Amino acid sequence: MRHHNQANLRSFRGKTPRIGRRVLIDPSAVVLGDVVLEDDVSIWPHVAIRGDMHHIRVGARSSVQDSSVLHITHAGPYNLEGWPLDIGCDVTIGHRATLHGCTVGDRVLVGMSATVMDGAVVEDEVVIAAGALVTPGKRLRSGYLYAGSPAREVRVLNEKELSYFIYSANNYVRLKDLHITELEATSP
Repeated sequence: MRHHNQANLRSFRGKTPRIGRRVLIDPSAVVLGDVVLEDDVSIWPHVAIRGDMHHIRVGARSSVQDSSVLHITHAGPYNLEGWPLDIGCDVTIGHRATLHGCTVGDRVLVGMSATVMDGAVVEDEVVIAAGALVTPGKRLRSGYLYAGSPAREVRVLNEKELSYFIYSANNYVRLKDLHITELEATSP
């Protein structure tokens, strides 16, 4: 069973979102255009994922928390090819985060209200602190905490922080499964 309704998913210019297995999309979220949500992804209330002028990919077991915005950079005179939005696996995207035309690796935590801008590259195993602003084209190195506006490298992540990525991803997979069970129990 798919856990979304057709109002959640919108085609645009012949591109329709492709949804993996056991994906939860909250009824208040919108997923539009050239978007791939891999297996066990969770999309929480009021999220907007708009792949209208380039593609968006959200990797397996990643969660996109309430009121986050995921968009792309279109191709045009200021950026000939544009930038898609590629998000890896086991990524936790905090509430009200904005990711725009950037690349996010695997096992990343994007803090609440953080913004990652066009052409930025976030390597695997990075923590972006709440409220951080990752400026266009910036590269965030694997294994570090970044904070501030503009975001700066703060320190190396410790073992406990490194193990948190998989814990967080698995926690949201479990929570998503509980929500799916509730939806199945209340479906006509």
